[in-house]
Parts: sequence; C-alpha cells; structure tokens
Amino acid sequence: MPNVTLAVSDELKKKMDELPEINWSEVARKAIRDKVEEFDLFRAFVSRSRLTEDDAIRLGREIKHSLHERYKKRYRELV
Repeated sequence: MPNVTLAVSDELKKKMDELPEINWSEVARKAIRDKVEEFDLFRAFVSRSRLTEDDAIRLGREIKHSLHERYKKRYRELV
C-alpha cells in the first residue's frame, strides 16, 4: 500500500496528539475515500447532463437573483 504524507499546522498536530485513541491514518483514508466517491458521483452526473456551460451560467444567475429577492423581502419584513 502506498504512503501519503500530509502537512498539518503545529496547533492541529498538538490537538491530534491529545487524542491518541483516534487512528488518524484511518480518519484521513476515510475522508479521502469519501471525497473520491463524491467526485465519482459528480462526474457520472455531469457525463449524462445536457446542460451547456452557458445554461449553467444563466441558471446560476437566476438562482442568485431569486435568492437576493427572497432575502431582500425577508429583511423588509424584519425592519
């Protein structure tokens, strides 16, 4: 099995050392495995999508505008 070296801050390392009962290698393996699985799902989703980049930009702007209006309305109700 290959080894991977991670760099953490001194502060984080001190906190990790205070928890010797935790297998930090296993924590890192699980986090990496979960992230890889998440990206695999994302890639599978994107590969089946018919959404173009322009569509995604337009949709993002519409969502941003909608959220802006929603929060603006809530703010007015609070004031």
